[in-house]
Amino acid sequence: MIPKDATGSALELARRVLAIEADAVRALIARLDDRFLAAVSLILACKGRVIVSGIGKSGHIARKIASTLSSTGTPAHFVHPAEASHGDLGMITRGDVFIALSNSGESAELVEILPVVKRLGAKMIAITGKADSTLAREADVSLDAAVAEEACPHNLAPTASTTAALALGDALAVTLLDARGFSAADFAVHHPRGQLPRQALANQALLHVKDVMRSGADIPKVPVQAMLKEAIAEMTRGRLGMTAVLDAASRVCGIVTDGDLRRTLQANTDVTATRVKDVMSSGPRTIRPEALAAEAVNIMETHKVNQLLVVDARGELVGALNMHDLFNAKVI
Repeated sequence: MIPKDATGSALELARRVLAIEADAVRALIARLDDRFLAAVSLILACKGRVIVSGIGKSGHIARKIASTLSSTGTPAHFVHPAEASHGDLGMITRGDVFIALSNSGESAELVEILPVVKRLGAKMIAITGKADSTLAREADVSLDAAVAEEACPHNLAPTASTTAALALGDALAVTLLDARGFSAADFAVHHPRGQLPRQALANQALLHVKDVMRSGADIPKVPVQAMLKEAIAEMTRGRLGMTAVLDAASRVCGIVTDGDLRRTLQANTDVTATRVKDVMSSGPRTIRPEALAAEAVNIMETHKVNQLLVVDARGELVGALNMHDLFNAKVI
């Protein structure tokens, strides 16, 4: 237990540690430049896997970065540099990107395997605090993770330097996540247990119809007095497998689907002389834009339809959606 007369100094030291580490991360912001973008481009172009490596405390940070990359859409794994010299170099291939972490940039275990990584043809990104180090010079891209001082009172234990390296790794992972269009639902697939996937899936479950529906000019629609050939042209344009049929007040009074069209053609009806009102299905299934997208799925499954028209409180058409829209939004 900390003596009462020492609690003040303990808190001051803890605050100093946090301030130093916060300053170390904050200093990275101004130093982000084209080298960071080059590192992102290398990884996006990677045909294999991202290999992350480091020794000692940097090794622990490397493991975390590899894990974060993997869970956010960039397949990655950790290779221990000492084990690499004893056979694990076989985990590295020509199509890989090798990320090496070392504050000094001179970690013997990493420097030793550099020639082999180069010979294998893998691209290399260094995260180091020394711009003139061996790792920085030999890397295809070197990211500056230098810190003014460690948070350790002796300026020895890796503290601020490992925090800075971890923050740079997180910046890479999140930038790559955004570039790949990695969604909350994708995140949930990678995390089948625990609160995170439940939260991600809940976000998808709370999507509303208005969030996924087609609107404006994307809605296929024709007036009730239109000829069937006009409806066919509108169905082709809208690519939803249907067109809404509207009365003079823009209220939905019917729908013409691919099924309606097939039945009409099977009856040898002259489509050039037939009006929409003679073949449409009256009283189609509709849904309100405020409804949950999950409700749209239920209506489609219950009534075995693939499209829904979205109407407001007056019955006026405001949107349309089909099963593919719900698939794309990962509601189903």
